[in-house]
Amino acid sequence: MSKALIIDGQAIAASVTEEIAARAARLESETGVKPGLAVVIVGEDPASQVYVRNKGRTAKACGFNSITHTLPVDVSEEELLSLVASMNEDEAIHGILVQLPLPKHINENKVLDLIKPEKDVDGFHPINVGLLGSGNTERALVPCTPAGSVLLAKKALGNNLAGKSAVIVGRSNIVGKPIAQLLLQENCTVTIAHSRTKDLPDVVRQADIVIAAVGRPRMIKGDWLKAGATVIDVGINRIPAPEKGEGKTRLVGDVAFDEALDHVAAITPVPRGVGPMTIAMLMSNTLTAARRLMGLSEEPPLFEALDA
Repeated sequence: MSKALIIDGQAIAASVTEEIAARAARLESETGVKPGLAVVIVGEDPASQVYVRNKGRTAKACGFNSITHTLPVDVSEEELLSLVASMNEDEAIHGILVQLPLPKHINENKVLDLIKPEKDVDGFHPINVGLLGSGNTERALVPCTPAGSVLLAKKALGNNLAGKSAVIVGRSNIVGKPIAQLLLQENCTVTIAHSRTKDLPDVVRQADIVIAAVGRPRMIKGDWLKAGATVIDVGINRIPAPEKGEGKTRLVGDVAFDEALDHVAAITPVPRGVGPMTIAMLMSNTLTAARRLMGLSEEPPLFEALDA
């Protein structure tokens, strides 16, 4: 088999944000309203700060109003809830995102549950989870990483995924379970596996599409993968990189990438794979939320626009 297609998530994300920027410009021209995205970060975790900066930068590139609230790590739960409540009532804010994880003294579920479902651009509110689970994507806001992962699979395999066998390694509420719901809606046959699945390599080896979201560096080996499979690697793991110098690290996925190249037809790299798509789909959710809150009709799915 020839070397695998490396799915360039960064390039595809750039196409997505370009399309979103065009749609946002049309919205502003027609209504005078810019989509508004508010992001809340608590504390000074370096990785979270980088992620939040990237979200803000992309939002501005899309023509959105971008607001970032940076709160001290010792902020009280009451203060954070009060901020969320005020953003719920602010008509200029269409999307609200509270960066996770939160400090241990704050109840994450209480904060996420307070965000209005129609402004919950992370897709974590129980109402959005339930709508997705019931197949009602016309009302749900879909979690960003799952939505981006499915779009990347479509870019590799085409718009019709019907009949494909998909194995998701990872059962989290944030990634594994919602990706399963999305792939079921694409008429895939879906298996959710995890680190305790019996004969896990054999289970993975049956899949046309493998979604790796287990959070263990390079856990999925090349010989676990079916010849010709498409692999979407959601994992982001930091490992030592002594070749770069003492104390240096680098990012790897949940798949042993170099091994996989000799087995699969297509695979996302880490970095430059799913990560950029997560931010791009956050922008898509914000634009969708803005249109819904203004009572406007939905626009064509992003895949159809990108494939035109």
